[in-house]
Amino acid sequence: MAINNISRTPSSTHLLLPPPLHHLYTTTAAAAAWYTPPPFQEPDPITTALSQAIQNSPSKPLQTSLKNLLPRLKPQHITNLITLNPNSLSPLSLFSFFTWLSSPTNSAAAYRHTLHSYCTMIHFLCTHQLLVEAKSLIQIVVSRKGKDSASDVFAAILETRGTQRSDIYVFSGLITAYLELGFVPDAIQCFRLCKKHDFRVPFDTCKKVLDHLMNLRSFNLVWGFYKEILGCGYPPSLYFFNNLMHRFCKGGEMVLALSVFNGIRKWGLSPSAVSFNTLMNGYIRVGDIDEGFRLKSDMEASGIRPDVYTYSVLINGLCKERRMDSARELFDEMLENGLAPNDVTYTTLIDGHCKNGRVDLAMEIYNQMLSKGLSPDLVTYNAIINGLCKNGDLKQAQDLVGEMSLKGLKPDKITYTTLIDGCCKEGDLETAFKVKETMIKERIPLDDVAYTALISGLCKEGREVEAEKMLREMLRLGFKADDETYTMIINEFCKKGDVKTGSKMLREMQIDGRKPSVVTYNVLMNGYCKQGQLKNASVLLIAMMNLGVVPDDVTYNILLEGHCKYGNPDDVSNLRGAKGLVLDYASYNSVIGDLSKASRCRSKV
Repeated sequence: MAINNISRTPSSTHLLLPPPLHHLYTTTAAAAAWYTPPPFQEPDPITTALSQAIQNSPSKPLQTSLKNLLPRLKPQHITNLITLNPNSLSPLSLFSFFTWLSSPTNSAAAYRHTLHSYCTMIHFLCTHQLLVEAKSLIQIVVSRKGKDSASDVFAAILETRGTQRSDIYVFSGLITAYLELGFVPDAIQCFRLCKKHDFRVPFDTCKKVLDHLMNLRSFNLVWGFYKEILGCGYPPSLYFFNNLMHRFCKGGEMVLALSVFNGIRKWGLSPSAVSFNTLMNGYIRVGDIDEGFRLKSDMEASGIRPDVYTYSVLINGLCKERRMDSARELFDEMLENGLAPNDVTYTTLIDGHCKNGRVDLAMEIYNQMLSKGLSPDLVTYNAIINGLCKNGDLKQAQDLVGEMSLKGLKPDKITYTTLIDGCCKEGDLETAFKVKETMIKERIPLDDVAYTALISGLCKEGREVEAEKMLREMLRLGFKADDETYTMIINEFCKKGDVKTGSKMLREMQIDGRKPSVVTYNVLMNGYCKQGQLKNASVLLIAMMNLGVVPDDVTYNILLEGHCKYGNPDDVSNLRGAKGLVLDYASYNSVIGDLSKASRCRSKV
């Protein structure tokens, strides 16, 4: 057999599973085609000389003793040295020589090990439990051979196996090496080749393949490969079924999650409460509350009693749909069945009521929670504080922050950002900025939500210069303001007659690669028209249309009002004709006002 040096094979650009292998288990005769042990042979002179040189290396450097021998070395000599080991050298001595031979320090000969040499040494190391050293060689082989090399490497491993029993380590190491280098299809091909030749790798190795497929979000492949594993005789595990379901549900892959759930019974297991709850939670996450309740019925029909988690999941689904009456009914059913709601159940109801605008009911649940001896956590407090701020009850919200602090709960970014937003909406900028200073003092970083709330509050107060400064601070910290934030500030500058700054900010948006909406253009155009700068307004109109921004009714009404006030009747007529608008009340008043003004002028004449 010709022995070729290791070389990288072409890499494929797509992650595709290799085709399934048929005839999963071979007969002894079929296996013999892969490897026939050679008859016992005496070491050849070169092999003997190599062994002697290694043995004497502590007193005589290899570079000196092998100076004349190295150029004559062939791969078979290295293989013989490993398999025959004439002087019974220690495994580490052979490994050191093996690595030295192809290292840059061996300047006398540019020796390159073959694939078969590597595989022989890997078997030798695994047999002697030098697994770390074996792993390093496996990684070298896989990295040099590259993608789509599983069949070649596997064949070489089989051919060099001999009588050594190192299969479990070698094949597990090979699959792991392919995974670590990102060659997942090769890892799967190795597993299938092991299956074909009746080698069994540990389930932990199979699990590594599943984890890599899961990280690649190859959900269909994960489920397909797990079924393939079970088909090889690995025992099914309810824990693993539940874990797969959980990860599929988390990824929104409900069809696959249901398939896994159905597979539990197919493989002779019975779904547990965890199984039902996991799938149920998945359906609730995607908004399918009806399927969640169907699973609850199936759960009860199977003789499994819904637990606290079951009810909490379903209550959460109802709260998301703002079906608070139904949520309360389910809560009462839970109590009737002798189940004690936990802090998650109470917090879910509290959050639902707060988001539904019923802070009073949320506080009732909160007090009920306290009466049961349960301690609200940060999530609970943040939900109530958010509801109070939305209702404009800033004092009670601040009192609650003080209460949670006394209980040893430290307000977080969500707590403070909620307070800032609430204060800004109520016009209490002084308190909002105090909260900002508290965050800085406590080294809690502000996020884009907090900055946007402060900018909005400043704009509402007509403090456009401070709003722009806050924007600059926000950008300097690496946050990206949205178009609405820019538009708010532009609008305030234009309202104060500073269309120059407004125009500068529009250009800044465009330079940043944004495509401002018609609302932003309307704000600036309104500023031009209010200042009587009709030429600039017309230029802006042409510019926005050239950029593919379609004017709306507001655009034309702004222009109509501007031309009625500062232009001439012909411009008004042309503009109305170009748009073909049915005049609304505002534009009608504009035209009437212009006509009345003209009429007064004529009367004076």
